[in-house]
Amino acid sequence: MTFFLLLLYLAAGAGAGYGLYTFTTVGLPLSIAGGAVLSAVLTQIHVMVRSSMMAKRVEQRIEGVEREVTETGRRMNVMDARTEALEETVKIELTERRDALVNEMRQLEGLIDKLNRSFETRLTDSSALARVQPTEDAALRDVRDALKDGRVDLHLQPIVSLPNRRVTFYEGFTRLRRPDGSHITPADFLDAARRANLMGIIDNFMLFRCVQIVRRLAERDRRVGVFCNISSISLEDPTFFPMFLEFMMENRDLSGSVIFEIRADRFEQRSPAMRANMDKLTALGFRFSIDHVTGLDLDLPRLQAAGVRFVKVNGSQLVDQLRDPNGPRPLTALNRKLASNEVGAAFSRYGIMLIAEKMEDEASVVEILEFEIPFGQGHVFSAPRPIKSSLMEDTAPPRELIERLSNYH
Repeated sequence: MTFFLLLLYLAAGAGAGYGLYTFTTVGLPLSIAGGAVLSAVLTQIHVMVRSSMMAKRVEQRIEGVEREVTETGRRMNVMDARTEALEETVKIELTERRDALVNEMRQLEGLIDKLNRSFETRLTDSSALARVQPTEDAALRDVRDALKDGRVDLHLQPIVSLPNRRVTFYEGFTRLRRPDGSHITPADFLDAARRANLMGIIDNFMLFRCVQIVRRLAERDRRVGVFCNISSISLEDPTFFPMFLEFMMENRDLSGSVIFEIRADRFEQRSPAMRANMDKLTALGFRFSIDHVTGLDLDLPRLQAAGVRFVKVNGSQLVDQLRDPNGPRPLTALNRKLASNEVGAAFSRYGIMLIAEKMEDEASVVEILEFEIPFGQGHVFSAPRPIKSSLMEDTAPPRELIERLSNYH
């Protein structure tokens, strides 16, 4: 099409030149030049018109592409908004389910703790202080058989440093096992063991495993301590404590890694015999921890003198007391009441580490960090777990020790 138009423009120029030459007095050269100029002008006009039309079409295409890009961006924004809403919904649902599970675990732990306290309170009444003849029942038979066969397991729960959550210690929990592999609940075996005066045997089994675990950790160059729960009965028992002390003298190189833990109320009610036996362990370099502490109004110099180097307080109770400006505060050499953010440092100045126990959710961890508490323990970090079966076998008490302990009953 363009080619024919160019021919037409040339023809028009030629016709114009011929007309000038024929009907005017203009010479041939000027006529040819006039025709050529006309052809060039017509061609230039054609080119300009065509370029304008092409530019318009290009502009229309660009506008169309921009509209497509804008629409695509709008669709992506809608998809992003829907994705964020879905993620938030899933997050909320998972959080609600986790909180519900944590609450159930907390309620269960509370019930177990209440049962333990109920049994211990009943057994420490004046009527129970006398040696009670054990009643031959199924629970007691299970306990005796487990001890006789050495079916005493150790579960460990980590204690972490804050805020980095590095495992620094473990707490050991005793679990007695039936022949079929099921465990006797602590409430059942503690009650039966106290009635039958078997707590010394259980504590010695527990201590043996704790010592073996500490040695295994030391072989891996892991400087981690283990808290071993020990009953006040064992610390007062004239039959079992000498054996207990002899074993610890043989393993006094682990004095920096084995920590004995007793209940705070038992510590406050120590008998002269218990004080003397605690002093013997302290003289060997071993340290003590008290748990189930209900208030921060502790005499820190007194605890330090008694060899107590760790204090455990329920995390929620600890936060409540620290948030209260008039709440209880530890007794120190300072002649003023400590501010909440000074409590952790005050314990440290007396060589006592404060541990927030029974931590169940992340919200409570955030609250504890606000007051610079150095250590935490609870299900939010990890629940108590049994040691590996291979390690359970390697750390089992030898048959000679089992028979020696059993012969005392």
